[in-house]
Amino acid sequence: MAIKLNFSQIINVIHVIVWAITLYLIFIWSPVDTSIGITQKIFYFHVPIAWLGMLAVIGVGISSLVFLITKNYYWDDLAFSFAQTGIIFASLIIVTGALWAKPVWGVWWTWDPKLTTTVILWFIFSAYLLIRNLIEDKKRAALIGAIVALLGSIDAPLIYFASILWRTAHPELNIGPLADEENSGLPSSMLLTFFISLLAHTFLFIILVKMRLGVKKLERLAYE
Repeated sequence: MAIKLNFSQIINVIHVIVWAITLYLIFIWSPVDTSIGITQKIFYFHVPIAWLGMLAVIGVGISSLVFLITKNYYWDDLAFSFAQTGIIFASLIIVTGALWAKPVWGVWWTWDPKLTTTVILWFIFSAYLLIRNLIEDKKRAALIGAIVALLGSIDAPLIYFASILWRTAHPELNIGPLADEENSGLPSSMLLTFFISLLAHTFLFIILVKMRLGVKKLERLAYE
């Protein structure tokens, strides 16, 4: 008997396969770092999560700006969905960062500029979501939330540029448009593993945003 899958189910199957490949590459195929050992494996989770956390706050900001211009509540719903997904990723940035910092720096936390701006990101998401939930007038909550989102989106480039703008104990940029390719020190096997991991995390990010957007649309219909 043939099994028929719809588009959503096919995407979910592909997502699971990509994650299976990712975990294999991280824990079995990619080499162990000679300087910090198995702790380096956290890099394959921490950096994609950090990138997507920054992408989420930019997504909240852009969606909020479009909402303010068009007054189309689809964009407000999208901004809210980005924020709810973003706070999950912002929390995971802090957790995975602490797991890396303890064996490398000897402490779970330090008020390093990059870490501090990341905590600010978490508070931005929290403030946005609190405003959206505490203000009973939904239209007013959307308006004030949009303004907070626009101001908060400034934090994303600050996180990325923190290791350039300030003296920081955080590793220098070794991935991204401003990374020093000569000093990145990442062999091709690690780079491949990283980009496959980034793909898997991005899949997860998109699925979570899409799911939350669907729920938000149903909630808005209930309000109306």
